[in-house]
Amino acid sequence: MPAAGADVLCTDIDGAAAERTAASLTKLGTARQLDVTDAAAVARAIDDVVERTGRIDLLFNNAGITWGGDTELLTLDQWNAIIDVNIRGVVHGVHAAYPHMVRQRSGHIINTASMAGLAAAGRITSYVMTKHAIVGLSLALRTEAVGHGVGVLAICPTAVDTPILDKGWLGDFNGREFYQMGQRSETFYSPDQLAADTLRAIERNKALLVAPRQARMAWLFARLAPGLLNRMAVRFVDRQRTDRRQLTP
Repeated sequence: MPAAGADVLCTDIDGAAAERTAASLTKLGTARQLDVTDAAAVARAIDDVVERTGRIDLLFNNAGITWGGDTELLTLDQWNAIIDVNIRGVVHGVHAAYPHMVRQRSGHIINTASMAGLAAAGRITSYVMTKHAIVGLSLALRTEAVGHGVGVLAICPTAVDTPILDKGWLGDFNGREFYQMGQRSETFYSPDQLAADTLRAIERNKALLVAPRQARMAWLFARLAPGLLNRMAVRFVDRQRTDRRQLTP
């Protein structure tokens, strides 16, 4: 994006991580520490961009956390944390940026959901809930936004090779093993490829980006045979539990 002349603001709750990302984007990348659960801070960040550049063309709502494990292990604080980041964080971004885009009659909001927002999977129940919410928000907002010249895209990838796969484990859960078993593949979707696919989806004004190819096939299967998919999901959870018990000394 900087290569195309974009002025990019990178935000992260980890300010040092935001700085590292911005530094990799040439001189047009700047950084800011930001907690997306703080609505006022999100609004200030977006208002500052508009004041400095005169507009906001793209908003990427990408912050997210996950909890993996049997649902009965989740505390209420953990439920609230994932709702605050994965749902309210996106709402805060939309609430702050969308009015600017409506006024300028242009712009694009890109919300990171997941294949988990299109199909259900046990043992990541709280994550599935939040990603379904983001798909619904994006598709509904898109029907309004088109009349203002604004685009909305929900990104629904399979597991992406980022540190989120190594966080939020409860009990005997292992994020990388879970997704490798679910995808029947040892490899994960690369962040760079997802970024390239996302930019193409924005250019084409797509409503959903379901990627890579195996994700599109899984989504088609989910729509054509939802009952069978549900039975497969139940067997998947049972198989995971069996495998983990066998590994326990």
